[in-house]
Amino acid sequence: MTPFQIIFTPTAAAELGTLPKELQLEILGEFRGLPHDIRSDEMDKFGRLNRDGHHMFRFRLGNYRVYFERHDLGVLIHRILHAKKQLRDFLYRNKLPGGEDRTLEENPEFWKLIEEAKSATC
Repeated sequence: MTPFQIIFTPTAAAELGTLPKELQLEILGEFRGLPHDIRSDEMDKFGRLNRDGHHMFRFRLGNYRVYFERHDLGVLIHRILHAKKQLRDFLYRNKLPGGEDRTLEENPEFWKLIEEAKSATC
């Protein structure tokens, strides 16, 4: 069986680096415990965002939201956003109502935020 890897975009790695060490370890620990769920179709515990056939998942961890997608080697983490600071600010700046997943899924600016993190890897 292929080892399960947690891959961060440079943007997500930088966001992780700003967090307290305990929280960093908690995030990594949560994903290390999920290989079976992520490799199977047992993804109901995660929020799901879809756009043009692109599937993104959201994992809630306290006040943080981790946006990731499945990857052949495990998971690719695109962003780690503080729900009360960065995410709420994003919703406010884009004049969006509060419902997290549906609102983000329908907003092109959210996908631009994700693509910026993705393009930083190339």
